[in-house]
Amino acid sequence: MIRLRVRRFFCAETACPAKTFAEQVTGLTQPYRRRTPLLRTMLEAIGLAVAGRAGARLAAMLGLFASRSTLLRLIRALPDPQAGSVTVLGVDDFALRRGHNYGTVLIDMDTHRPVDVLPDREAATLATWLSDHPGTTVVCRDRAGAYAEGARTGAPKAIQVADRWHLWHNLAGYTEKTIAAHHHCVRAEWDPQPEAQPESQLVVEVRTAGLADTAQAALADRTEQSALIVRTKQRYEAVQAMKATGKGIKAIMRELELAKDTVRRFYRAESVDELLAKARAGRPVKLDEYKPYLHRRWNEGCTNVLQLHREITTQGYRGCYSSVRDHLAPFRELSAAPPAKPTTPKVRTITSWMLRRPEDLDDHDRRDLTRVLDVCSHLSATAAHVRTFAQMLTGRHGERLDTWMRDVEGDDLPYLRSFVNGLRQDYAAVLNGLTLHHSSGAVEGNVNRIKMIKRQMYGRASFDLLRKRILLAD
Repeated sequence: MIRLRVRRFFCAETACPAKTFAEQVTGLTQPYRRRTPLLRTMLEAIGLAVAGRAGARLAAMLGLFASRSTLLRLIRALPDPQAGSVTVLGVDDFALRRGHNYGTVLIDMDTHRPVDVLPDREAATLATWLSDHPGTTVVCRDRAGAYAEGARTGAPKAIQVADRWHLWHNLAGYTEKTIAAHHHCVRAEWDPQPEAQPESQLVVEVRTAGLADTAQAALADRTEQSALIVRTKQRYEAVQAMKATGKGIKAIMRELELAKDTVRRFYRAESVDELLAKARAGRPVKLDEYKPYLHRRWNEGCTNVLQLHREITTQGYRGCYSSVRDHLAPFRELSAAPPAKPTTPKVRTITSWMLRRPEDLDDHDRRDLTRVLDVCSHLSATAAHVRTFAQMLTGRHGERLDTWMRDVEGDDLPYLRSFVNGLRQDYAAVLNGLTLHHSSGAVEGNVNRIKMIKRQMYGRASFDLLRKRILLAD
């Protein structure tokens, strides 16, 4: 505790509203304040770092007692940093409330610091900001049409650059759709070699094709009865029925209360099988590598699922009990398990093989990818296009873009053609992204930081408070 002796002054002017006032010590006291400037600065720093609730706990441990509401008031009272001229501007959106409200963060790509936060992601809002802050020559953005229009209106002379990560991410999505559409070729032709079993093991081999077919039919029936597949079929029938009556996508979207992208996907699908390819193929699961052991133990007479779960857990299985139970359920009615074979590669597994560098694949994955490409010419062509685009992307060979798009349009790959159509609609920005060194990596880093700030504020912060923390927090 510091005890001060200061002078007290009185004003002799009758018209002066201040009849008396105390002498102030520079850097220590201020009029009408309950805290010293240093204490206020410390509380502001704590509030900006960890928000109100956690900040109040931290301040109490440091002997700086303040409530969470006090910390939030201090943050709101801080002045906004002045946003001057930004030469290279990064733009991206973030969710204030996912699926409902979104904001836009603007990043100075030279300093990698936020310069402003906009309350929405509309083109007019961005155009107004750019008009009020002239001097921007390069705008780094994702593929959003609103940002393209806003930059074109607010800074017509600025160069727009499409982010390379978003280009690769978009290509990955269309590649996965292509693989899902042709996954039946892999399932039909995939003929893995059976694993050799030691002669010392007492294995009851079930060689009848009927047993394997019955088990496979039971598994397929369980898959077809899943909530995802049932819902997809119902939505497809509803959308196609309304399409047959002449209704458009927007009308169907309002009547069925579905997202626009969802209705568009169901509206343009040629068959329901196209929509169900990925769901029927399934995802890679932790149980796949333990299935041969489970089948062998089941045929040896061990039908206690809890015991089998304990056994594979000791071998390294980290999945749940219910996955083991559901996989073994059809075998209980059949009184035996069919010979376990390595499962057909899943859609996401094949996609990851295509998108990774060939030298990063191990021998087993490289061999399986070769087998997949051998059984389907469409997948082989897709892999070739992905490799060419990756070389163009990493080497920034934008001059090869036109040739690559013509090659894709020459093949029977509808999904990749859709990707090319999207590139043509944003051709100038895509070409700049594949040629110039500018990237939106700093923007994505700040978006991740915003997500962390939102978690600290428990998702209930007002926009102005969130904006303060984004602009002022380190």
